[in-house]
Amino acid sequence: MKLLIKNGTLVLKDGEKKADILIENGKISRIGKITEDCKVIDAAGKHVLPGLIDMHVHLREPGFEGKEDIESGSRAAVAGGFTQVCCMPNTNPVCDNAVVVSYILNRQKEVNLCKINPIGAITRGEEGEQMAEIGKMKAAGAVALSDDGRSVMNSNIMRLAMEYASGFGLKCLCHCEDINLVDGGVVNEGYNSTLTGLKGSLRAAEDIMIARDIALAESLNVPVHICHVSTYSGVEIIKSAKKRGVAVTAETCPHYFILTDDIITDFDTNTKVNPPVREEKDRKALIKGLKDGTIDCIVTDHAPHSAKDKQVEYNLAAFGISGIETSFALSYTYLVRTGNLTLSQLMDKMSLNPASVLNLDGGELKEGAPADITIVDLNEKYVIDRKKFLSKGKNTPFDGFEVYGKVKYTIVDGVIKYEK
Repeated sequence: MKLLIKNGTLVLKDGEKKADILIENGKISRIGKITEDCKVIDAAGKHVLPGLIDMHVHLREPGFEGKEDIESGSRAAVAGGFTQVCCMPNTNPVCDNAVVVSYILNRQKEVNLCKINPIGAITRGEEGEQMAEIGKMKAAGAVALSDDGRSVMNSNIMRLAMEYASGFGLKCLCHCEDINLVDGGVVNEGYNSTLTGLKGSLRAAEDIMIARDIALAESLNVPVHICHVSTYSGVEIIKSAKKRGVAVTAETCPHYFILTDDIITDFDTNTKVNPPVREEKDRKALIKGLKDGTIDCIVTDHAPHSAKDKQVEYNLAAFGISGIETSFALSYTYLVRTGNLTLSQLMDKMSLNPASVLNLDGGELKEGAPADITIVDLNEKYVIDRKKFLSKGKNTPFDGFEVYGKVKYTIVDGVIKYEK
């Protein structure tokens, strides 16, 4: 099967250029000025991107299909321009063994929309006490390890897991939160937590665990990845470690570089996320970290919930934002249109770097690469409407935000999986 994308502006590692792309047998076979007798997508006036990769999502299946399932999450992913996603293990049962890893991969084949890469748990049941079956999960197809939603509080268990994972060529993706210091906090500790009476969580609860996991990685000479960084001080810790040559990578999410904790003052539970949205100095530091390379990746931490999980008082509501359908437009609008990143740099954060961190095939438009491609109209302005989400989770604080950058096509292995 052949597919020709004509007249688009390609976003490449070294910038942008107008060219055509010929796809054959699921691969990019040629880039240039091409005439071919086959199905054609006219991308005039549009930008052709390497397929977006989200290395941090929650698809909820197995066990929590009322919030999301692999089919609804995959539909949401391709609508958001994502050709690959990596799903976190806090399912029921927890993805801490080869059977659950295989189940997820089999469901992905059945749904057949985006590529899904399972992330296995670091510890059994994500309980932080015993290492999970790391080697067996790797053999079954796990691409990384994480106890996301929880830190591994026992530093010796974390040390052993990092060493063992590294031996299998896997990285630990670390949710950094000292649970004892958080002590039930639900928002950032500061002026707005005092104003609302909501229990706050100190930056230090995140920073202490970032520093610990980096210290372990440095001592053991193994790589580590820091999840959803939200603090200005965390950015500085990571930046200092990189200067010392520590093999640390890091990610953040749109809600951390766009919003501040001013949003909690109306008690909208759609603003409740873990770690919490913090203050203006944190927001600015995250943007600076994205610009200077301290923060490698932009992820969604897509955490869909049903209405009953959110339509309760703030302290009782579930943590999380449904973000996979809004991530590109928000990132483009608030990073590229503001002059903080170029479009090529944004693609590094949303495609090339995630592929590099997890050793995934993809992340770049080049001949011979998988034909995972996203086509967008950067000039199309629209208003985010959660009622139109394909995800089961409608929980977003961005409802009503005006953004630019509409996904028009999502192509996976040369097959159109989404067309608007």
